[in-house]
Amino acid sequence: MAETNFVDYVKIFCRSGKGGRGSTHFRREKYIPKGGPDGGNGGDGGNIILRGNRNYWTLLHLKFQRHIFAGHGEGGSRRNSSGKRGESKVIEVPCGTVAYDAHTGEYLCDITDDGQEVVLLKGGRGGLGNTNFKSATNQAPRYSQPGEPYEEKRVILELKLLADVGLVGFPNAGKSTLLSVVSEAKPKIGNYPFTTLEPNLGIVSYRDGKSFVMADIPGIIEGASEGKGLGLRFLRHIERNSLLLFVIPADAADIHEEYNILLNELTQYNPELLDKRRVLAISKSDMLDDELMHEISYDLPQIPYVFISSITGYGIPELKDILWRELNSDEITPVSAAKESLVHRRLDIQSLEFEPEEEFGDDLDDDFEEDDEDNYYEEDF
Repeated sequence: MAETNFVDYVKIFCRSGKGGRGSTHFRREKYIPKGGPDGGNGGDGGNIILRGNRNYWTLLHLKFQRHIFAGHGEGGSRRNSSGKRGESKVIEVPCGTVAYDAHTGEYLCDITDDGQEVVLLKGGRGGLGNTNFKSATNQAPRYSQPGEPYEEKRVILELKLLADVGLVGFPNAGKSTLLSVVSEAKPKIGNYPFTTLEPNLGIVSYRDGKSFVMADIPGIIEGASEGKGLGLRFLRHIERNSLLLFVIPADAADIHEEYNILLNELTQYNPELLDKRRVLAISKSDMLDDELMHEISYDLPQIPYVFISSITGYGIPELKDILWRELNSDEITPVSAAKESLVHRRLDIQSLEFEPEEEFGDDLDDDFEEDDEDNYYEEDF
């Protein structure tokens, strides 16, 4: 496949920050011989945070930034001074990004809204200084807590495009041409299979300033759910579309049969796709007359359908009306509003290809602060 700026999955190595250790310092001033413990607490380690950003539509920015480390918390010091908190790292991702454990494929979290933040890895807590352990029976505690260790994980981020309408069809069904006509998107259009190698998004204008988002998904072939063609790579994007628009050309041998094949591939990939509303558009209808359209309509699936021609514009206004009516149906719930009801399956790691993993050393060294040197004295309290 040719190089493209559309990247829909990446593997990254993340490490949160470790907590700083508490101080065991004692107050020592000229006229205060028994000042008592004054060791401060260590700072918390930084977190690794995922944040949704609507200005991103691909994971390209993470393709070459695959190692992300948060800052460590600093150790506590004298005069009850707490250590500085480690710097947290925020990973900006497109809305619709799902995170999985790279070793087990286990689902971790889902980012669907702009500004939504999820703590992917939590930094270690800072240790308590010896001030926290003084009491009437232990007035000179000579110990403190170490900071908690960091967490690290290899994570796969997978993008599933969020759109109102997803175009589903075989290669060369006219999906890209339709998107270019109803929106300002400029997808690549060619008279050969698999012209579209990456999903394209377009904003479709409707009446009274209303609009909705349409996604052109690369063509599906029979057996796509088993990895044939480009199916497995892009079927995931159909999961996040509120409405599925099946596009089948008028010159197809059997429109109903092609619809059943497409529907079967979606079902094999994810049976929950059957719950989505569906609309059928018979493209390239400029080659049909009214009599042929009437005959074809007798053997069409029992879903809303419309004959269209992207070249002449025939049926395009009617298609927009049907899509808007279906999108505003009481039976449709936007993905962003129904994220709690989404069921996430374990990721099939074997189906993805990544570069060899790099090994990182353990840096859990003790961070004893210089202020602790020679800070004990032997008098009893």
